[in-house]
Amino acid sequence: MNGMHGIIFSYEKSNGLRELTEHRIHGSVPFGGSYRMVDFILSDMVNAGIRDVGVIMHGRCQSMMDHLRSGKSWDLSRSFGGLTLLPVFAYNNARGDGRFRGKLEALDVVKEYLHHIRQDYVVLADSDVALNIGLKAVLQAHLDTGADVTAVCAPSTGDGLYLNMDASGRVQEVVEEQHKGFRCLQIFLLRKELLLALVERFVSRNEYSFQEYVLQGLAKELHIHGYVFGGFAAHITDVAGYYASSMQLLDPAVRQDLFCPDRPIYAKENDAASTYMDPHGGCVNSLVDDGCDIQGSVSGSIISRGVRVEKGAVVDGCILFKDTVVGKDAVLRHVIADKNVKVGSGVHLEGTEKYPMVLSKGAEV
Repeated sequence: MNGMHGIIFSYEKSNGLRELTEHRIHGSVPFGGSYRMVDFILSDMVNAGIRDVGVIMHGRCQSMMDHLRSGKSWDLSRSFGGLTLLPVFAYNNARGDGRFRGKLEALDVVKEYLHHIRQDYVVLADSDVALNIGLKAVLQAHLDTGADVTAVCAPSTGDGLYLNMDASGRVQEVVEEQHKGFRCLQIFLLRKELLLALVERFVSRNEYSFQEYVLQGLAKELHIHGYVFGGFAAHITDVAGYYASSMQLLDPAVRQDLFCPDRPIYAKENDAASTYMDPHGGCVNSLVDDGCDIQGSVSGSIISRGVRVEKGAVVDGCILFKDTVVGKDAVLRHVIADKNVKVGSGVHLEGTEKYPMVLSKGAEV
C-alpha cells in the first residue's frame, strides 16, 4: 500500500513535568481540558488517512492504555490493523535494566510488528506534542524532495533538538540546546525498508538513540529534509512550558489553529452532563469541560471534567484536572491541580506564571 503507517512513542522522559508524571507517561498528560497529549498526533494521523497505528509504550503506561483502549474514539478499532498497543517491557524479558534506552532499541523489540506493516512509509512521532498538522502534505514534500528522512520542525525556541538547514531545506547539522532556528518536533517520515535497515544496523552495535546515531550521525550520509510547520505547536518538556502552552489556548486564534474544523482532534468519549454555572459566580476567558459545577469565580483558567468550584472560591489562571474540588472561599492563582485534588475551604494557594504551583494527584490541602 502506497500510504503511511503511524508509530507513536510514549515513554518516560526526564522528570521536567514533575508531579504531573508521577502516575502517567507524558503522552497521557491532560491538555486543553478535554484532551490528552497523545490525542493530537493520533488525530493528525487519522485525519491523514492513516488506518494502522502502533503505540510503543514504556514506563507508567496504565493511564495511556486505559485512555486508548481499542482505539474506537479514533475509528481505529478493527479486527485487522487499526490501533495496536505495544508495551515494550512485555517483550524479551525487559532488555538491559528495563530503562528506555532509545527509539531504535524499542523498534527492534517490536521488529516483528514492523515487518508486518503493509504501507510503504512510516511516520514516527512522540506523543507529547500538541499540533494540528496535515501529514499528507508532509508525505508530498517527502516525495517532492526525494528525501530519505523528513523531519518536521518549527521556528521556535526552548529546550530541545534543532535542525540547521541549507537554503533548499536539507539538514546540514543537528544540535541540542541551540535555542534558535528550527526546533525539531520529533515527527519523522521515512520508508519502511529504510527504517528496518537502520534498526538492524545500529542495534547490532548496541547503539539505540535515533537522535544520536541517525539524525546526528547520518546527517551527511542520508538526505534528511526539514519540513517547516508554521502553526501552533506545543512540545511539552517541563511544567513552565506546559503552563505557558496551556494558557495560549485561551487565545481564540490559537484555538482556531489547533482545533481546525477540517482536521478535528478526537478524544475519548465524554458522557458527562452539561456544566452548571451559578449566575452569582462567574466564568471569564476560560475553557470549561462538561460535568463541572462552577459556583465560584473562574477566570483565565482551563477546567477539566467533573471539577467543582464552591461558592466564594476564586480560581484565576489555573489548570484543574478531572474531579478536582475547590472549597468554599478558597483562592487559587497560577495553580496546576492533578486529578482528584481537594482544596479545603478558605485555603489560599498562589504560584506565578513562570513557576506555577503543582498539586499531585489525590492531594488534599
